[in-house]
Formats: sequence, C-alpha cells, structure tokens
Amino acid sequence: MANIGNPFTPSEKKAVLCGSGELGKEVAIELERYGVNVVAVDKYPGAPAMQVAQSSHVLSMLDGDALAQVIEEEKPDLIIPEVEAIATPKLIELEEKGYKVIPTAHATFLTMNREGIRRLAAEELGLPTSRYEFASTEEEFEAAVGRIGCPCVVKPVMSSSGHGQSVIRDASQMKEAWKISQEGGRAGGGKVIVEGFVDFDYEITLLTVRHSAGTTFLKPIGHHQVDGDYRESWQPQAMSPEAEKKAQEIAGSITAALGGHGIFGVELFVKGEDVIFSEVSPRPHDTGMVTMISQDLSEFALHARAVLDLPVPEVRFYGPSASKAIVVEGNTSEYEFIDVDKVLEEPGVQVRFFGKPEIRGHRRVGVILATDETVEKALQKAERAYSKLKVKIHQ
Repeated sequence: MANIGNPFTPSEKKAVLCGSGELGKEVAIELERYGVNVVAVDKYPGAPAMQVAQSSHVLSMLDGDALAQVIEEEKPDLIIPEVEAIATPKLIELEEKGYKVIPTAHATFLTMNREGIRRLAAEELGLPTSRYEFASTEEEFEAAVGRIGCPCVVKPVMSSSGHGQSVIRDASQMKEAWKISQEGGRAGGGKVIVEGFVDFDYEITLLTVRHSAGTTFLKPIGHHQVDGDYRESWQPQAMSPEAEKKAQEIAGSITAALGGHGIFGVELFVKGEDVIFSEVSPRPHDTGMVTMISQDLSEFALHARAVLDLPVPEVRFYGPSASKAIVVEGNTSEYEFIDVDKVLEEPGVQVRFFGKPEIRGHRRVGVILATDETVEKALQKAERAYSKLKVKIHQ
C-alpha cells in the first residue's frame, strides 16, 4: 500500500534530488504532481530543478560529507540521483543507515564507473559487448590500444556526455587521446576504457521501467550524437521483432541485476538481428526527452511513479515523434530566445526551455519536440522549428 501525505506535514513524502539540471527539473515537476516535497541539490545556484523545487542546497555532490550533512538535515524518504557525479560510497553508507536510494546505492555506484557496469554486463551476466580493456597509466593505455587495435574509442571510466572521449584511428593519435581522457574525466585524471569499434546499423536507448507491478519496456528510441553528446532522438526506432526481443532481454537482465525501482536508459548497438550492450543509466535519459510528446506518460512521469512504488499498468504511445536539442555556444549569464512564436507555428510542435542560469562554452539550453505521421516527417518538422529559433547572447 502506497501512502502520500500532504507537503510540510509529518506524513509528507520528501525527495532529495541529487542533480538539478533539465532532467531533474522534469522529475521534480512530476513528483510534485503527487504532492511530494522536493529538495533540489546541485553544484551551482539557480539550477533548473531548483526553480521549481520547494527548497534547495548548493554543494558539490562529490563531497560526501557535505552531501551526508544535507541528507541528515532533510531526512528524505527518497534520495534520487539525477547525475553521475556523486560520492557514491557515501550513498552506500546512507542506504545502510536506512535511507532509500533510487534505484539502489549499489546500482548508482556501479553505473557511475564504466568499469563496474561493463564487468557486470560482460563478465557476470555474459551479455554481448564490444571488446574492451581498462588502463590506469599511459603505458598501460598504449599497450591496451595495441591489443584492441585501431580504430578504437577511449573514454574515462568516470565521465558523461562525451567528456574526455575520443576516437583513435591510428597510433599517431594515442598521446592526444590520452591527454583528452585525463582532462575530461569527472574526477580528473584516472583509469580509462579502450573499446574496439562496433560495426552497427544503428544505436538505441531502450527505456526500461522497473515498478511495483513488474517491468515495462518503452518503444525503442533512435538517436544521433555529436562527440558523445545527444543532438536528436526519435521514437520509435524501426527494428525487427527478433532484434527488439533481444534488446528487451538484455535490458531486462542488466536492470534486474541492478535492482530497485525507477527508469533505466539502456543503450544498445544493433546490427541486423544482433544486439550489443553499451551502457546503462539508472535514471531518465537525455535521448528520452522525446517521450514528453510521444506518449501519455513521459520517462519523467514513469520515473516518479516507479520511485513512489506506484504501478504502471500501461503506457499509451501517441505516434512517431522526434526531439532536437537546442545547443548554444557563448559565455554569458543572460541570453534570450527570439521568434518563439514562429517556432510554434506548425501543429505538433512543442518546446521546453531549461532555464539554465548561464552559458559557458557549449551548453544545451532547451529541446524542440515534434510529432507527425512518420519519424522522418517528425524529424523534419523539428528541424524546421529549430531553424526558426534564434538565441541572443547578452554580453
């Protein structure tokens, strides 16, 4: 039996969001639909989720003591990690004290580090993956590249959104790739994974929801990335029934091993009927923002239901849909979206502006959503809407 009291009373449900970006903002909104008291935490003030949460704290979530202090002060029913840069050993300690970490502290710990999740997938569960080796020093790295062969991909074991990632096409690029990996890791320099290239037709995100009534797989999402960072996504990605079944089996296996309730973004490579595991995030996925227009329960609404131990009896898919990230380059604390009315002229177009307080270099500040008769038409519609939008950078 799931009970939820009204906010700011002894019977309330309180959630601490560890990460308050655009994905956390949508999770906060969905939790608040159920009357949950949301506390937003991030390393900078004015983060998107802080703009809608009941209260907030600014701190580095890699500072375990500071994070624990906030948790002990707030005494939440739920600790919901929404980013990977968190002091996961401290989350494990907090869980041992009786706090509920979503989906589990162990899942957050494993998925924060590419080594943990890859060894679980390939070595414990026997899931198909790319060839890989880990390296802690430049000498080990060069030896690993020699064994894996070129071309190969290099990533810090702790990074996201393409940071620190590069492709080595020949041996002359090794030193630069090592330098990039050491500068782009979430915790500075450190261990890297060297992955052999995978020959694939397309890659997908299979959003998988573990909830009180079982496991639900959403329609596969295709996506386009630039330097490891999402630019466009669409739903559904066309797949053969056999490939989709294999994708669900892999997603079901890895999410069951991680445990807990919530939404998982399982990333997979597909070649014909073969499906290869890539990565998994135990939280809403950026490519899944397309679900805000494609179905009646977005990935954020589903995450809220799941973490509150509520069932998901069905998810109604509305039709072919697409999303396109609004990415801006600049250096400012003030910017302005121009011609928004023109962006929304066509039927079947929506837009979300994230409300990020500043732009430093390259930053995703919004997303355009579109739906149409086919995925191709939805993508074209999103592109037309995007072409009408201008972003003015104030100096």
